[in-house]
Amino acid sequence: QVQLVESGGGLVQAGGSLRLSCAASRSIFSNNVMGWYRQAPGKQRELVAVINWGGSIHYVDSVRGRFTISRDNAKNTVYLQMNSLKPEDTAVYYCNTQPPLGYWGQGTQVTVSS
Repeated sequence: QVQLVESGGGLVQAGGSLRLSCAASRSIFSNNVMGWYRQAPGKQRELVAVINWGGSIHYVDSVRGRFTISRDNAKNTVYLQMNSLKPEDTAVYYCNTQPPLGYWGQGTQVTVSS
């Protein structure tokens, strides 16, 4: 069964933190580069962080130094620790492979108030 289930979003004040989790089916997770994406209202979905099976990581400039991506290969789960959140981080956050599959999960809403 193909599955991507994101969780951990919420409402937080600027400067706060959230930790997102994404449980993926093994067929998606195994040996694939996994990424966190986000889509703000009226904007295109963008890739913010990726991690490969061995743990190599890349971040988009706007989140580098504030967000940390990690993965637990035994649990088929990828995480996104988000610190020093800003209002411009407000978006629905999704996980997927990189490049992404044609299938997306429901995402998790992150709202940062000023």
